[in-house]
Amino acid sequence: MKTSDRFSNRVENYIKYRPRYPETMLEVFRQDMRLKPSSVVADIGCGPGQSSQPFLEYGCRVFGVEPNKLMRRAAEDLLSEYRRFSATDGNAHETGLEESSIDVVIAAQAFHWFSDDRTVEEFGRILKPKGYAALIWNERKLDETPFLRDYESLLLEYGTDYESVRHDVISVAELKGMFGRDVRVATYQNVQTFDFEGVKGRLLSSSYTPAEDDPSFEPMLSKLRSVFAEHNENGRIQILYDTNVFYLQY
Repeated sequence: MKTSDRFSNRVENYIKYRPRYPETMLEVFRQDMRLKPSSVVADIGCGPGQSSQPFLEYGCRVFGVEPNKLMRRAAEDLLSEYRRFSATDGNAHETGLEESSIDVVIAAQAFHWFSDDRTVEEFGRILKPKGYAALIWNERKLDETPFLRDYESLLLEYGTDYESVRHDVISVAELKGMFGRDVRVATYQNVQTFDFEGVKGRLLSSSYTPAEDDPSFEPMLSKLRSVFAEHNENGRIQILYDTNVFYLQY
């Protein structure tokens, strides 16, 4: 399956149930990456637009680069009130953006899909001199609570290619080697609180979980019901994240 098509049948769940980004995250952009309301941001692999929104609310001009047509339309719908947002049909290798036009390039929950030399070169092409690149991930905590431990076990059991597409295996050392520059990281806390329908939607938003026509789909949901029943408190569970921002200057 093409990377750009992996989420085509999951757009609705992705929009509703994927975690947003904490407001505090912009601190590192303002303090260390000189982000201002006048800055121009390129959001590579912007998906349905959640990662662009904090920068638009701050006042930035944002170009959302997204190869998946359904995701791109979702971003246009979500961000329709922001006149400083434009969705572009492109990818990390060919963004379609002008040379030396961008102050900050971001890739949120996406860089692991296109972490190669062509991406590094394209970031350098579109960034202004001494511009910044930031790679953002909401990293789900795996064993902070009994629920999170059992949820991780469920993914390991039923995720079709879960271990091969996990993004928490990308290290600072690997990024330094790839970009040939010093890489720093800032970490912020993030949390989602769900009832059962919410955690089900969160599960099904992931590209590695079985589709409805897969024989393992119903057994997976049955396991999720059992895990939720065991660990919920007053009908709710929490998914905890570290929001990690890896950033560097070109």
